[in-house]
Amino acid sequence: MILSLLGGALGTLLGIGAALLANGFVTKLLGPAPVPLFGIIALSAGFSMLVGIVFGTYPAIRAGRLDPIEALRS
Repeated sequence: MILSLLGGALGTLLGIGAALLANGFVTKLLGPAPVPLFGIIALSAGFSMLVGIVFGTYPAIRAGRLDPIEALRS
């Protein structure tokens, strides 16, 4: 879960940074750019955590059902 949260936070920071860098260009072409809302950022971080939990738990459950000796042999 921590790895998912860190990945989501890094992606959010990169997205905000890219938006701030492109702000001048977008403003010249389209007018004032919208400001990202905190709720949208929190939703994206929560979705990142959910994806990490779901896709991390399923393989762990499958691996936990294997016999360790047989898993090492294959």
